Amino acid sequence: MAEVRSQSEKIPVAVLGATGSVGQRFVQLLDNHPWFQVVALTGSDRTVGQLYGQSCRWVLAEAMPAWAAALPVIPSDPALLCAANPPVRAVFSALQADIAKNIELEMAQAGLAVFSNASSYRRDPTVPLLLPEVNAEHAGLVDAQREQRGWSGLIATNPNCTSTGLTIALKALQDAFGLRRIFAVSLQALSGAGYPGVPSLDIVDNVIPFIGGEEEKVEWEPRKMLGRFENDQVTLAPVVISAHTNRVAVSDGHIVCVSIELERPAEIVTVQQALSDYQAPAASRDLPSAPRPPIIVRYETDRPQPRLDRNLGLGMTTVVGRVRPDPLFHVRMVVLSHNTIRGAAGGSIYNAELLVNLGYLK
Repeated sequence: MAEVRSQSEKIPVAVLGATGSVGQRFVQLLDNHPWFQVVALTGSDRTVGQLYGQSCRWVLAEAMPAWAAALPVIPSDPALLCAANPPVRAVFSALQADIAKNIELEMAQAGLAVFSNASSYRRDPTVPLLLPEVNAEHAGLVDAQREQRGWSGLIATNPNCTSTGLTIALKALQDAFGLRRIFAVSLQALSGAGYPGVPSLDIVDNVIPFIGGEEEKVEWEPRKMLGRFENDQVTLAPVVISAHTNRVAVSDGHIVCVSIELERPAEIVTVQQALSDYQAPAASRDLPSAPRPPIIVRYETDRPQPRLDRNLGLGMTTVVGRVRPDPLFHVRMVVLSHNTIRGAAGGSIYNAELLVNLGYLK
Protein backbone atom coordinates (compact mmCIF):
# COMPACT_ATOMS: atom_id res chain seq x y z
CA MET A 1 0.00 0.00 0.00
CA ALA A 2 1.06 3.61 -0.53
CA GLU A 3 2.84 5.38 2.29
CA VAL A 4 1.15 8.19 4.21
CA ARG A 5 3.43 11.17 4.78
CA SER A 6 3.35 13.63 7.66
CA GLN A 7 2.15 17.15 6.94
CA SER A 8 5.73 18.45 6.86
CA GLU A 9 6.80 15.75 4.40
CA LYS A 10 4.02 16.35 1.88
CA ILE A 11 4.98 17.93 -1.44
CA PRO A 12 3.59 21.50 -1.75
CA VAL A 13 1.49 21.85 -4.91
CA ALA A 14 -0.75 24.35 -6.67
CA VAL A 15 -3.81 23.98 -8.89
CA LEU A 16 -3.80 26.21 -11.98
CA GLY A 17 -7.24 27.29 -13.19
CA ALA A 18 -8.73 26.10 -9.92
CA THR A 19 -12.16 27.74 -10.29
CA GLY A 20 -13.18 25.78 -13.42
CA SER A 21 -14.87 22.39 -13.35
CA VAL A 22 -11.65 20.37 -13.79
CA GLY A 23 -9.83 22.64 -11.35
CA GLN A 24 -12.56 21.94 -8.80
CA ARG A 25 -12.11 18.21 -9.32
CA PHE A 26 -8.38 18.63 -8.63
CA VAL A 27 -9.20 20.45 -5.38
CA GLN A 28 -11.67 17.75 -4.33
CA LEU A 29 -9.34 14.83 -5.13
CA LEU A 30 -6.31 16.45 -3.48
CA ASP A 31 -8.19 16.96 -0.21
CA ASN A 32 -6.31 14.87 2.38
CA HIS A 33 -4.03 13.37 -0.28
CA PRO A 34 -1.31 11.32 1.45
CA TRP A 35 1.57 12.80 -0.61
CA PHE A 36 0.51 16.28 -1.78
CA GLN A 37 -0.54 19.44 0.05
CA VAL A 38 -2.29 22.22 -1.89
CA VAL A 39 -0.80 25.56 -0.84
CA ALA A 40 -1.93 27.78 -3.74
CA LEU A 41 -4.85 28.12 -6.14
CA THR A 42 -4.73 30.23 -9.29
CA GLY A 43 -7.45 31.78 -11.39
CA SER A 44 -8.32 34.38 -14.00
CA ASP A 45 -8.09 38.16 -13.58
CA ARG A 46 -11.77 38.13 -12.60
CA THR A 47 -11.12 35.98 -9.53
CA VAL A 48 -7.60 37.01 -8.46
CA GLY A 49 -7.55 38.65 -5.05
CA GLN A 50 -10.74 36.98 -3.84
CA LEU A 51 -11.02 34.00 -1.54
CA TYR A 52 -11.58 30.75 -3.43
CA GLY A 53 -14.86 30.17 -1.60
CA GLN A 54 -16.16 33.53 -2.80
CA SER A 55 -14.96 33.44 -6.40
CA CYS A 56 -15.65 29.80 -7.28
CA ARG A 57 -19.12 28.62 -8.31
CA TRP A 58 -18.71 25.08 -6.98
CA VAL A 59 -20.46 22.56 -9.27
CA LEU A 60 -19.44 19.21 -7.72
CA ALA A 61 -21.71 17.11 -5.52
CA GLU A 62 -18.91 16.77 -2.96
CA ALA A 63 -18.53 19.73 -0.58
CA MET A 64 -15.79 22.31 -1.14
CA PRO A 65 -12.99 21.64 1.37
CA ALA A 66 -12.82 24.32 4.06
CA TRP A 67 -9.08 24.87 3.56
CA ALA A 68 -9.69 25.59 -0.14
CA ALA A 69 -12.47 28.06 0.56
CA ALA A 70 -10.07 30.05 2.76
CA LEU A 71 -7.22 30.28 0.22
CA PRO A 72 -6.83 33.45 -1.85
CA VAL A 73 -6.91 33.09 -5.64
CA ILE A 74 -3.60 34.26 -7.15
CA PRO A 75 -2.31 34.68 -10.73
CA SER A 76 -0.69 31.75 -12.56
CA ASP A 77 2.76 33.27 -12.03
CA PRO A 78 5.68 30.89 -11.37
CA ALA A 79 7.53 33.56 -9.40
CA LEU A 80 4.63 33.80 -6.93
CA LEU A 81 4.40 30.02 -6.62
CA CYS A 82 8.13 29.58 -6.07
CA ALA A 83 8.03 32.34 -3.42
CA ALA A 84 5.14 30.76 -1.52
CA ASN A 85 5.66 29.45 2.00
CA PRO A 86 6.37 26.60 1.58
CA PRO A 87 7.53 26.97 -2.06
CA VAL A 88 5.40 25.12 -4.60
CA ARG A 89 7.23 22.22 -6.26
CA ALA A 90 4.52 20.87 -8.59
CA VAL A 91 1.43 22.25 -10.32
CA PHE A 92 -1.70 20.56 -11.57
CA SER A 93 -2.93 22.39 -14.64
CA ALA A 94 -6.64 22.68 -15.42
CA LEU A 95 -5.99 25.52 -17.85
CA GLN A 96 -7.52 25.64 -21.32
CA ALA A 97 -5.07 24.59 -24.03
CA ASP A 98 -4.60 28.03 -25.57
CA ILE A 99 -3.73 29.50 -22.17
CA ALA A 100 -1.80 26.48 -20.92
CA LYS A 101 0.72 26.51 -23.77
CA ASN A 102 2.68 29.51 -22.48
CA ILE A 103 1.98 29.25 -18.77
CA GLU A 104 2.94 25.58 -18.46
CA LEU A 105 6.18 26.31 -20.31
CA GLU A 106 6.99 29.13 -17.89
CA MET A 107 6.28 26.87 -14.93
CA ALA A 108 8.63 24.13 -16.16
CA GLN A 109 11.32 26.71 -16.97
CA ALA A 110 11.06 27.90 -13.36
CA GLY A 111 11.86 24.38 -12.15
CA LEU A 112 8.32 23.26 -11.37
CA ALA A 113 6.87 19.87 -12.25
CA VAL A 114 3.78 20.43 -14.41
CA PHE A 115 1.05 17.78 -14.54
CA SER A 116 -1.29 18.93 -17.27
CA ASN A 117 -4.81 18.09 -18.29
CA ALA A 118 -4.46 20.34 -21.35
CA SER A 119 -3.69 19.11 -24.87
CA SER A 120 -0.92 21.66 -25.57
CA TYR A 121 2.05 19.31 -25.21
CA ARG A 122 0.60 15.84 -25.77
CA ARG A 123 2.20 15.56 -29.23
CA ASP A 124 5.58 16.90 -28.09
CA PRO A 125 8.03 14.00 -28.62
CA THR A 126 9.79 14.70 -25.30
CA VAL A 127 6.62 14.99 -23.20
CA PRO A 128 5.20 11.77 -21.75
CA LEU A 129 1.51 11.17 -22.45
CA LEU A 130 0.85 8.98 -19.44
CA LEU A 131 -1.58 6.39 -18.21
CA PRO A 132 0.42 4.81 -15.35
CA GLU A 133 -1.38 1.46 -15.64
CA VAL A 134 -0.50 1.39 -19.37
CA ASN A 135 2.85 3.05 -20.13
CA ALA A 136 4.69 3.87 -16.90
CA GLU A 137 7.99 3.39 -18.74
CA HIS A 138 7.22 6.44 -20.91
CA ALA A 139 8.06 8.57 -17.86
CA GLY A 140 11.63 8.09 -19.06
CA LEU A 141 10.94 10.80 -21.65
CA VAL A 142 11.45 13.31 -18.82
CA ASP A 143 15.21 12.67 -19.01
CA ALA A 144 15.29 13.60 -22.70
CA GLN A 145 12.97 16.55 -22.06
CA ARG A 146 15.23 17.96 -19.36
CA GLU A 147 18.35 17.46 -21.46
CA GLN A 148 16.88 19.08 -24.57
CA ARG A 149 15.08 21.91 -22.76
CA GLY A 150 17.82 22.59 -20.24
CA TRP A 151 15.44 22.82 -17.29
CA SER A 152 15.06 21.06 -13.96
CA GLY A 153 11.27 21.18 -14.17
CA LEU A 154 9.13 18.92 -16.32
CA ILE A 155 5.86 18.65 -18.20
CA ALA A 156 3.82 15.44 -18.14
CA THR A 157 0.35 15.16 -19.62
CA ASN A 158 -2.65 12.92 -19.31
CA PRO A 159 -4.65 12.08 -22.45
CA ASN A 160 -8.02 13.22 -23.66
CA CYS A 161 -10.80 11.89 -21.42
CA THR A 162 -12.23 9.74 -24.22
CA SER A 163 -8.85 8.23 -25.09
CA THR A 164 -8.30 7.20 -21.46
CA GLY A 165 -10.63 4.27 -20.84
CA LEU A 166 -10.36 3.14 -24.46
CA THR A 167 -6.56 2.94 -24.27
CA ILE A 168 -6.55 1.07 -20.96
CA ALA A 169 -8.81 -1.61 -22.44
CA LEU A 170 -6.78 -1.73 -25.65
CA LYS A 171 -3.54 -2.19 -23.70
CA ALA A 172 -4.81 -5.40 -22.14
CA LEU A 173 -5.69 -6.73 -25.60
CA GLN A 174 -2.47 -5.48 -27.18
CA ASP A 175 -0.42 -7.40 -24.63
CA ALA A 176 -2.45 -10.59 -25.04
CA PHE A 177 -3.29 -10.67 -28.75
CA GLY A 178 -1.84 -7.67 -30.60
CA LEU A 179 -3.91 -4.97 -32.33
CA ARG A 180 -4.50 -4.06 -35.98
CA ARG A 181 -7.57 -1.85 -36.49
CA ILE A 182 -10.03 -0.09 -34.20
CA PHE A 183 -13.45 1.42 -34.92
CA ALA A 184 -14.76 3.51 -32.02
CA VAL A 185 -17.93 5.52 -31.37
CA SER A 186 -18.04 7.68 -28.23
CA LEU A 187 -21.01 8.82 -26.15
CA GLN A 188 -19.47 11.64 -24.11
CA ALA A 189 -20.86 13.18 -20.94
CA LEU A 190 -21.73 16.84 -20.53
CA SER A 191 -19.07 17.48 -17.88
CA GLY A 192 -16.45 16.90 -20.57
CA ALA A 193 -17.44 20.26 -22.06
CA GLY A 194 -16.66 22.10 -18.82
CA TYR A 195 -18.95 24.62 -17.13
CA PRO A 196 -21.39 26.02 -18.23
CA GLY A 197 -20.81 23.64 -21.13
CA VAL A 198 -23.45 22.78 -23.74
CA PRO A 199 -26.61 24.95 -23.75
CA SER A 200 -29.64 23.01 -22.52
CA LEU A 201 -31.65 23.81 -25.66
CA ASP A 202 -28.93 22.11 -27.72
CA ILE A 203 -28.60 18.90 -25.70
CA VAL A 204 -32.07 18.18 -24.23
CA ASP A 205 -33.84 15.58 -26.40
CA ASN A 206 -30.76 15.48 -28.59
CA VAL A 207 -27.35 14.00 -29.42
CA ILE A 208 -24.68 16.27 -30.88
CA PRO A 209 -22.55 14.25 -33.35
CA PHE A 210 -19.55 16.58 -33.29
CA ILE A 211 -17.03 17.63 -30.63
CA GLY A 212 -14.28 19.85 -31.98
CA GLY A 213 -10.88 18.19 -32.09
CA GLU A 214 -12.01 15.03 -30.28
CA GLU A 215 -11.88 12.57 -33.16
CA GLU A 216 -8.31 13.56 -34.03
CA LYS A 217 -7.26 13.05 -30.40
CA VAL A 218 -8.92 9.65 -30.10
CA GLU A 219 -7.36 8.50 -33.37
CA TRP A 220 -3.80 9.58 -32.43
CA GLU A 221 -3.30 9.62 -28.65
CA PRO A 222 -3.74 5.86 -28.02
CA ARG A 223 -1.04 5.20 -30.62
CA LYS A 224 1.47 7.22 -28.57
CA MET A 225 0.47 5.61 -25.28
CA LEU A 226 0.55 2.10 -26.77
CA GLY A 227 3.83 2.83 -28.55
CA ARG A 228 7.27 1.40 -27.81
CA PHE A 229 9.68 3.42 -25.67
CA GLU A 230 13.36 2.98 -26.46
CA ASN A 231 16.39 5.23 -26.97
CA ASP A 232 14.61 8.12 -25.22
CA GLN A 233 11.76 8.24 -27.72
CA VAL A 234 8.36 6.72 -28.38
CA THR A 235 7.50 4.95 -31.64
CA LEU A 236 3.77 5.12 -32.33
CA ALA A 237 1.93 1.81 -32.19
CA PRO A 238 1.14 0.50 -35.70
CA VAL A 239 -2.63 0.44 -35.17
CA VAL A 240 -5.27 2.28 -37.21
CA ILE A 241 -8.14 3.94 -35.32
CA SER A 242 -11.33 5.39 -36.81
CA ALA A 243 -13.42 7.42 -34.35
CA HIS A 244 -16.82 9.11 -34.18
CA THR A 245 -17.37 11.35 -31.13
CA ASN A 246 -20.79 12.41 -29.81
CA ARG A 247 -22.06 14.54 -26.90
CA VAL A 248 -24.97 13.03 -24.96
CA ALA A 249 -27.14 14.16 -22.04
CA VAL A 250 -25.29 12.32 -19.27
CA SER A 251 -23.64 14.21 -16.40
CA ASP A 252 -20.42 12.15 -15.97
CA GLY A 253 -18.93 9.07 -17.60
CA HIS A 254 -17.79 8.59 -21.19
CA ILE A 255 -18.79 5.44 -23.05
CA VAL A 256 -16.94 4.14 -26.10
CA CYS A 257 -18.45 1.40 -28.28
CA VAL A 258 -15.47 -0.21 -29.96
CA SER A 259 -14.82 -2.93 -32.55
CA ILE A 260 -11.32 -4.40 -32.67
CA GLU A 261 -9.31 -6.40 -35.17
CA LEU A 262 -6.71 -8.45 -33.30
CA GLU A 263 -3.42 -9.75 -34.66
CA ARG A 264 -4.17 -13.15 -33.12
CA PRO A 265 -7.91 -13.91 -32.95
CA ALA A 266 -9.16 -15.37 -29.68
CA GLU A 267 -12.32 -16.80 -28.15
CA ILE A 268 -14.52 -14.28 -26.36
CA VAL A 269 -14.02 -15.94 -22.98
CA THR A 270 -10.26 -15.60 -23.49
CA VAL A 271 -10.63 -11.90 -24.35
CA GLN A 272 -12.74 -11.34 -21.23
CA GLN A 273 -10.11 -13.09 -19.13
CA ALA A 274 -7.31 -10.98 -20.59
CA LEU A 275 -9.22 -7.83 -19.68
CA SER A 276 -10.06 -8.86 -16.12
CA ASP A 277 -6.55 -10.25 -15.46
CA TYR A 278 -4.75 -7.11 -16.61
CA GLN A 279 -2.44 -5.57 -14.00
CA ALA A 280 -0.65 -2.24 -13.89
CA PRO A 281 3.18 -2.23 -14.04
CA ALA A 282 4.93 -2.60 -10.68
CA ALA A 283 5.94 1.09 -10.63
CA SER A 284 2.30 2.26 -10.61
CA ARG A 285 0.41 -0.65 -9.07
CA ASP A 286 0.38 0.48 -5.44
CA LEU A 287 0.25 4.26 -5.76
CA PRO A 288 -2.43 6.17 -3.81
CA SER A 289 -4.65 6.77 -6.87
CA ALA A 290 -4.06 3.38 -8.52
CA PRO A 291 -7.30 1.67 -9.57
CA ARG A 292 -7.61 -1.75 -8.01
CA PRO A 293 -8.24 -3.52 -10.33
CA PRO A 294 -7.46 -1.41 -13.42
CA ILE A 295 -10.30 -3.03 -15.39
CA ILE A 296 -13.60 -4.51 -14.23
CA VAL A 297 -15.47 -6.70 -16.71
CA ARG A 298 -19.27 -6.73 -16.47
CA TYR A 299 -21.13 -9.76 -17.79
CA GLU A 300 -24.69 -8.42 -17.72
CA THR A 301 -26.28 -7.75 -21.10
CA ASP A 302 -26.89 -4.06 -20.35
CA ARG A 303 -23.72 -2.92 -18.55
CA PRO A 304 -21.67 -0.79 -18.13
CA GLN A 305 -23.93 2.21 -17.53
CA PRO A 306 -22.60 5.63 -16.48
CA ARG A 307 -25.00 6.15 -13.58
CA LEU A 308 -24.34 2.67 -12.12
CA ASP A 309 -20.67 2.06 -12.91
CA ARG A 310 -18.74 5.34 -13.31
CA ASN A 311 -17.68 5.53 -9.64
CA LEU A 312 -16.21 2.04 -9.39
CA GLY A 313 -12.70 2.18 -7.95
CA LEU A 314 -13.44 5.74 -6.73
CA GLY A 315 -13.89 6.72 -10.37
CA MET A 316 -10.46 5.44 -11.42
CA THR A 317 -11.40 1.98 -12.71
CA THR A 318 -12.16 1.31 -16.37
CA VAL A 319 -15.34 -0.75 -16.81
CA VAL A 320 -15.81 -3.00 -19.84
CA GLY A 321 -18.92 -4.93 -20.83
CA ARG A 322 -20.84 -6.47 -23.73
CA VAL A 323 -17.70 -8.29 -24.93
CA ARG A 324 -18.87 -10.28 -27.92
CA PRO A 325 -17.91 -11.36 -31.45
CA ASP A 326 -17.78 -8.70 -34.16
CA PRO A 327 -18.96 -9.54 -37.71
CA LEU A 328 -16.50 -7.11 -39.33
CA PHE A 329 -13.46 -7.46 -37.06
CA HIS A 330 -12.89 -9.95 -34.21
CA VAL A 331 -14.33 -8.54 -31.00
CA ARG A 332 -16.54 -5.64 -29.90
CA MET A 333 -17.20 -4.18 -26.46
CA VAL A 334 -18.42 -1.19 -24.49
CA VAL A 335 -15.90 0.78 -22.40
CA LEU A 336 -16.84 3.22 -19.62
CA SER A 337 -14.50 5.66 -17.85
CA HIS A 338 -15.24 8.53 -15.47
CA ASN A 339 -14.16 11.49 -17.57
CA THR A 340 -13.45 14.10 -14.89
CA ILE A 341 -11.78 11.68 -12.46
CA ARG A 342 -9.82 9.00 -14.38
CA GLY A 343 -9.94 11.02 -17.60
CA ALA A 344 -8.88 14.36 -16.14
CA ALA A 345 -7.91 15.44 -12.60
CA GLY A 346 -7.50 11.95 -11.15
CA GLY A 347 -5.32 10.97 -14.09
CA SER A 348 -2.97 13.92 -13.58
CA ILE A 349 -2.67 13.16 -9.86
CA TYR A 350 -1.90 9.51 -10.66
CA ASN A 351 0.80 10.71 -13.09
CA ALA A 352 2.35 12.87 -10.37
CA GLU A 353 2.39 9.93 -7.97
CA LEU A 354 4.18 7.84 -10.59
CA LEU A 355 6.88 10.47 -11.13
CA VAL A 356 7.37 10.79 -7.37
CA ASN A 357 7.76 7.02 -7.16
CA LEU A 358 10.31 7.04 -9.99
CA GLY A 359 12.36 9.86 -8.43
CA TYR A 360 11.53 12.68 -10.87
CA LEU A 361 9.81 14.74 -8.18
CA LYS A 362 11.20 14.74 -4.65
